[in-house]
Amino acid sequence: MIQNTVNLTVNWGDTDMAGIIYYPNYFKWFDIGSLRLLNTIGLPPKELMLEQKISFPLIDAGCTCYKPLYFNDEIRVVTRIAEVNNKTFKMEHEVYRGDELTGKGYEVRGWVSFAEEKIKAHPIPEDARKKLTQVKVEV
Repeated sequence: MIQNTVNLTVNWGDTDMAGIIYYPNYFKWFDIGSLRLLNTIGLPPKELMLEQKISFPLIDAGCTCYKPLYFNDEIRVVTRIAEVNNKTFKMEHEVYRGDELTGKGYEVRGWVSFAEEKIKAHPIPEDARKKLTQVKVEV
């Protein structure tokens, strides 16, 4: 399935007192990767939220850290759509320093509408499903 890569730098504020990456930052990077990928495939979260009252709330997430990252490390976050179900989709993330995998994780997001009084999950529309399951970005 489709994937994208985001290049980032570990900032001083991303580290703990030992100078090692503070683990919640992996989730911040996963979110950045998700947002970029959704924008790239034509499902921009901000526009969908404002224009169609559609959102992708986080339902489940996980992360496994293999190697420490340090201040000023150049990293690459690779994000891919791993699974598309009726009302949810799963994104997988890998974080690399050079060729070394330092951590990986996932997010499961719902397809919900908040146009009515309460937020309600809806089946992913066919046009969105096609975008989520494409192999490369259609221009």
